Amino acid sequence: MAADKSSPMEKSWTIFKEYHIDEDVGFALPLPLEELPHPYDAWISIARNLPELINNNQLRVEVEKLAKLSIDGLRGHKAQRLAHLVLGYITMAYVWGRGDEDIRKVLPSNIAVPYCQLSEKLGLPPILLYADCVLANWKKKDPNGPMTYENMDILFSFPGGDCGKGFFLVSLLVEIAAASAIKVIPNIFDAVQREDTDTLQKALLDISSSLRKAKKAFSQIHEYVDPNLFFSVLRIYLSGWKGNPLLSEGLLYEGVWDTPKKFAGGSAAQSSIFQCFDVLLGIQHTVGGVPSDFAAEFLQEMRTYMPPAHQSFLLSLKAKPSVREFVLSKGNATLQKTYNECVEAMVSLRNYHLGIVAKYIMIPASRQSKVERSSEEASESESKGTGGTNIMDFLKTVRVKTVSCLLKED
Repeated sequence: MAADKSSPMEKSWTIFKEYHIDEDVGFALPLPLEELPHPYDAWISIARNLPELINNNQLRVEVEKLAKLSIDGLRGHKAQRLAHLVLGYITMAYVWGRGDEDIRKVLPSNIAVPYCQLSEKLGLPPILLYADCVLANWKKKDPNGPMTYENMDILFSFPGGDCGKGFFLVSLLVEIAAASAIKVIPNIFDAVQREDTDTLQKALLDISSSLRKAKKAFSQIHEYVDPNLFFSVLRIYLSGWKGNPLLSEGLLYEGVWDTPKKFAGGSAAQSSIFQCFDVLLGIQHTVGGVPSDFAAEFLQEMRTYMPPAHQSFLLSLKAKPSVREFVLSKGNATLQKTYNECVEAMVSLRNYHLGIVAKYIMIPASRQSKVERSSEEASESESKGTGGTNIMDFLKTVRVKTVSCLLKED
């Protein structure tokens, strides 16, 4: 009987566990593994030395020497996630090489076959994802120390020095800051069900506070990521082969499919945390469940790049009573103001993201376009995000949708 008396908060982590959501790090993988057993350590060895192998023109030679391994020895979710991360790094390095015009359009079967088999097992696409390079690519230097940039590192790097470390870790710290609000979600739905406006208001205040913390975490990008290094070195290794003129037909996964396949590169749109708050707050990017524009379509597609457990969590939120409709129905000015603070915090984050994109992509791209380009394809790809969209148009459309969800004062 004692279990029945437990609060929504006490029940919540039992519920969240089935959705692979952690109390401390949210959607991130808690304490990722760093090593794989023999013979998969051969993959780790290449991934650990990517920058040097790329610089010495040895990366592709070493990859082509690898044996084709069965994935049967990869036991447990964490080992499989580490292998997916490692094969994603190797694939990006093999395809893009030194980041010049020497691009490979075929991924050899010794990598393609295990990568695609593992991807199918995990329910993920065979390309480096946000769920890999951000959510599963970290460790603490001091295991007992805090989750701060200074006490953290990434497991694998691309060329560009510490630029990748800065980009991936700041993205992770944004996730973790926002994740502190996940724990109040059961309280919110419990309050709506019981028509308890005081509890709802307190929970919404927690949400807006967490979103403000996320924006503060995001500001660390200026300190740790150099715009020119990001644009000219790191960015190509995060780019996919969908909506990318540099690989317009896609990538052929040898031994898996007979025709090239198109997959989008890693994108912040693949983060479950902000789509989670969109659903929770009723920020609609669809009309009657159908994407209302290209931005909504892209967001919907990016859900298929999230771990299946996280996709299921977003669907479970969608099935709950509408928080927005409840707030509207109460006609309570204070409650509406608190709800609006959450939406405003989302708008503020999206505004900030636009500023980051201008600094790290659009301004370097405009400088580069003034220099004679070697090909039209290269110049066309500069204004696109790593996910393959026209990134400024996408972010502005999402921001407009978010602003439109603010409740009007009577």
